[in-house]
Amino acid sequence: MTIPKILHCADIHLDSPMRGLARYEGAPVGQLRGATRQAFERLVRLAIDEDVSVVVIAGDLYDGDRDDYHTAMFLQRQLRVLAEAGIPVAVVYGNHDAANEITKRLALPANTHAFPSDSASSHVLEDRGVALHGRSYPTRAVSEDISAGYPRAVPGLLNVGVLHTSIDGRPGHDPYAPCSLEGLANHGYQYWALGHVHKRESYHRDGVHIVFPGNLQGRDVGEGGSKGATLVEYDESGVRSVAHRDLHSVRWDRLEIDASGIGDPDAAVEAVAARLGVLQADFEADLHAVRVVLAAGPELTRSWLRDAERFEAQMRADCTAGSDKLWLERIELRPTAASNQEIPDEAVAAVSEALASIRSNPDRQERADIAELVEGVRSRFGPDAGQVVRLGGEILDKENLDRLLDEVESLLIAELTGGA
Repeated sequence: MTIPKILHCADIHLDSPMRGLARYEGAPVGQLRGATRQAFERLVRLAIDEDVSVVVIAGDLYDGDRDDYHTAMFLQRQLRVLAEAGIPVAVVYGNHDAANEITKRLALPANTHAFPSDSASSHVLEDRGVALHGRSYPTRAVSEDISAGYPRAVPGLLNVGVLHTSIDGRPGHDPYAPCSLEGLANHGYQYWALGHVHKRESYHRDGVHIVFPGNLQGRDVGEGGSKGATLVEYDESGVRSVAHRDLHSVRWDRLEIDASGIGDPDAAVEAVAARLGVLQADFEADLHAVRVVLAAGPELTRSWLRDAERFEAQMRADCTAGSDKLWLERIELRPTAASNQEIPDEAVAAVSEALASIRSNPDRQERADIAELVEGVRSRFGPDAGQVVRLGGEILDKENLDRLLDEVESLLIAELTGGA
C-alpha cells in the first residue's frame, strides 16, 4: 500500500537575478543564474518519483515582477508536467509575489489552486485525504495575523495550514503576517506549511508539526548549506513523518580555517587546498560555491595583502584545478592578534572605531575622506596593497565599500600588532 505524501516547499524565487555576479571574474554565471530553475525541476521530479498527493508552495514562487513572460512560461511548463502526472498543486502568494506585485503572471493550469488574497479559504482534496487552508498576500507588506482568520479544520482529513509568515519575528526577515507558534498549534490543524524564512526550521507542538522548509535554492553565501523541500508522510491518524530532501543545484558554504599559526601565504594556500580536497568527496550539488575565510595572524595578514591578487589566483588555481563543480566565491582574511605580542589596545580601538563610523554612514561620508584614508594606507604599505589599490578611493556600493574597509583595517591592525 502506498503511503500518501505531501511535498512542501517555499521561497522558490524563480529567476532571482543573483545580483553582483559581474564583480566575480570567472564566476560560473550561467549555472548560478539557472540554479532556481534547476532546483524547481528537481522538485517536480521528486514529486513524481514519490507519487505525492499534492505539492504545496508556501509563498514567494516569483522573485518580484519581471520585465518579460519567460519566468511565467517556465513555471507553466513545470506545473503542466505535474498535471500530466496527476499531481495537484496548491499555492499561496507571499510578499515577493503578492497580488499587486506581479503583472506578468499567466493563468494557472487546472491542477493548480492559488488561494485568494481577500480572505482565507479552504481547498479540500477529499480523495487524497487532505484539506488545505490558506490566504495569499494582497500586497507586499501584510502586518496583521492573517492565520487567525483561517477556517476551522475539516473532520476526518489531514488539515494543512499554508502560510507565508515570520511568526513572531526572525532575524533578517520582514515581520510579515506575525503570529505565534502557540496560536498555530492551537488552531486545530495537524501540519502548518510555512514560508518566508529561508533557513529550515521545524517545530512539534502538542502533536502539530510547524515547518519552514527553507528556500529551495540558496542565492548567495548568506543562504548556505543544504536547501530543498519537506516530504510529509501521513495517514488517517495524522502525520507519520517529516523529512528534508536536498534539491539545490548550487550549494553555498563558508569554509573557515584557523591560519593564525601560519606566516607564509603559500603554506596558507596549501592548507586551504587540503581542506577543500576532503570536502570535495562529499560534493553532491552541480556546483559548490565556497567562501574561504582565513583567520590570519599579523605576519600572514601583512604578507598576503601586499600581494593579495597573486595569492588569491594561486589559491583558485590550486583548489579548483580539474573540477568544474567547485568555485571559490571569495577569499577573506580575518586578522587575529598574536598571543605573544603586546598589542596597543587604544590604537587598535581607534582604527576600528574610525572605520566603523565610515561603514555606518557610507552615504554621508565625503569621497575625499575615504580617498585620504586609502591613500594613507597605500603610502604606508606600498603599491601592492591588494584590493586597496585595485578599488582605490571610489565611492562604491555597500558590499564593495565594506570589503575595501575590511582590508584597510586588516593592514593597519597588522602593522599595529607588530606583523612586520
